[in-house]
Amino acid sequence: MKLTSRSRFLVLLVLGLAASACVTFEVGGSATSTVGSPATVTNSATNSTAPPTTTTTTLPTFTLDGKVVDAFGVPVPGATVTIGSAELTTGPDGSFTFEATAPEPFRVSRRGWADVQVSWETGSSFFLVTIERQKVRGLRVGAGAAGDDVAFERLLNLADDTAVNAFVFDTKQEGGKVLYDTTVSEAHDIGAVDVWYDPVERLAQTHDRGLYAITRIVVFEDAFRAKARPDEKLAGPWIDPRAESAWEYNIDLAIEACELGFDEIQFDYVRFPSGRAAQVSGQLALTEAERVEAIESFLARARSVLQPMGCSMSADVFAIVVSVSNDQGLGQKPEELSRQVDALSPMIYPSHYSDGWLGFDDPNDYPYAVTAGAIDDALPRLAPGARLRPWLQGFWWTNSQIRDSIQAAEDRDVGWILWNVRSNFDRAALPASDEVSG
Repeated sequence: MKLTSRSRFLVLLVLGLAASACVTFEVGGSATSTVGSPATVTNSATNSTAPPTTTTTTLPTFTLDGKVVDAFGVPVPGATVTIGSAELTTGPDGSFTFEATAPEPFRVSRRGWADVQVSWETGSSFFLVTIERQKVRGLRVGAGAAGDDVAFERLLNLADDTAVNAFVFDTKQEGGKVLYDTTVSEAHDIGAVDVWYDPVERLAQTHDRGLYAITRIVVFEDAFRAKARPDEKLAGPWIDPRAESAWEYNIDLAIEACELGFDEIQFDYVRFPSGRAAQVSGQLALTEAERVEAIESFLARARSVLQPMGCSMSADVFAIVVSVSNDQGLGQKPEELSRQVDALSPMIYPSHYSDGWLGFDDPNDYPYAVTAGAIDDALPRLAPGARLRPWLQGFWWTNSQIRDSIQAAEDRDVGWILWNVRSNFDRAALPASDEVSG
């Protein structure tokens, strides 16, 4: 039974019988049961010399108040609190309340977080319950894999056989294409909808296997919107990150994804453009503070909506920005952006690094060292409460090289997500569950 935030649920244990039952015993005769007030027990006794008498006993109630927070004291909404056969969900501030006829242990859980068992043994109490995020070890599920039953089943089987505990789907991909039949009318209006898969079906399969489900939403690189909304266009297919109407469009898609059942919304291309587009867009005339503020403000707006819904939120950034002191003209700095997200994901793809980067003649030949270097640069720059969860290269490498990169992340106690455009992953590239910790 699901209850809304701060609702009160009465758990009854009456002489070992089912909750909310009222039982009438007739001495010397057969017992019959009737439904009555859930907070009372009525006993009726009869004999041949006196009229029947009825005694009503009101059972005592105990109040359980609490709040669920993360390791940094940040409230965790959307967590499930289970006591006996009853459940409720924590509110936007992480709080919950139960009323019961007897204290008993309860459990706090949320997908993507480690379960916590709490002992409640005496009277009315307040509990501050701290839960820890689990490390995400994920695979990217591209449109082709999500839309193909055989390919998707193969990914599910890979997760069964390895340490993989999460999938990252696309709901809005590069170029702005929306990959499912969204109810966000603006996506249809600008011609962005191209249905590849049913997210409800895939989420059910994903959750049935106990996997954490993330969706990736490409934000400001959006050719459909740039064409339909030229007033928002920055350069080429890029939307101006300061255009708040574009914020609302992407947040509407994020809200829907959360409502569909995704556990986390991951924003990608949440930046100003790079390369040639950056040279003609005018963004370099802005100050670094102005660029960073635009990106952080979008994430803050999205968080204000998604957090009360119980969805986690993350953002992808260029790996270079965790290893240099400036924003590289992109509006991405880990200190500011990590204040607004649950996890920050630098894209550590050594094949994309220039020769000589970090002193390596060809960084692609050093999967462990390059991955380790980027993670080591990023960790001290994160805001309290944010986790590091890098995207790692799952292409152009041997299985052994992929394992080396993963090992660098494992050695630093961070999660990881493996990127491959076609979602073509090999079992030999992935660690088994008993090869990782936490």
